[in-house]
Amino acid sequence: MGVANSEGVMTLGQVSEIFFLFLIPFFFRKLGVKWMLLIGMGFWVLRYVLFAGAGPELHLLLYLGVIFHGICYDFFFFTGQIYVDQRAPEDVRSSAQGFIAFVTLGVGMFIGGELAGWWSQRNTDADGSLGWPAIWYFPAILAGIVLVAFFVLFKDRSRSEEA
Repeated sequence: MGVANSEGVMTLGQVSEIFFLFLIPFFFRKLGVKWMLLIGMGFWVLRYVLFAGAGPELHLLLYLGVIFHGICYDFFFFTGQIYVDQRAPEDVRSSAQGFIAFVTLGVGMFIGGELAGWWSQRNTDADGSLGWPAIWYFPAILAGIVLVAFFVLFKDRSRSEEA
C-alpha cells in the first residue's frame, strides 16, 4: 500500500481506543448496552468496508479504518465485559469474565483466524497477489449479519430500552 510510517499509523488505533475508553461511562448511561454493542458492531462493518476500499491513492480510508479500532473494540469487547460484570451473580462473576474472554478472545479469534486464512487463500491469484477488496468485504458481511441478528434477538432485561 505504500504507507509511510506504518507503525505510527497503527498507533492511531491505540490512541483512539484510549479516547473512546474515557467516553464509555457517558455513552453507557445514555445508550445502554444494546445500543453500545450495536454501535461497536456497526463500526466493525464500516471499518472493514473502509479497508476494502483503501488503496495506494486512498490512504485516508485506511487511516479512518485504523482510527475506528477504538470505538470498535471499546464499544464491543469492553462493553460486553462490563455487561457480563453487571449481570453475572457475584459468586460466578470471575468465571463469567473468564468465559467471555475465552469465547471472544480465544475461540472467536481462532475461528476468525481460520476463516480469514481460508478466505484469503480463495482470494489469492496464481501469481500470489491478494484480492484485498474481496478479503475485506467478507468480514464486513459477516459482521453485518451478526449486527442484524443481535438487533433482533438481544433483549436487555436489566434496563428499559427507551434509548
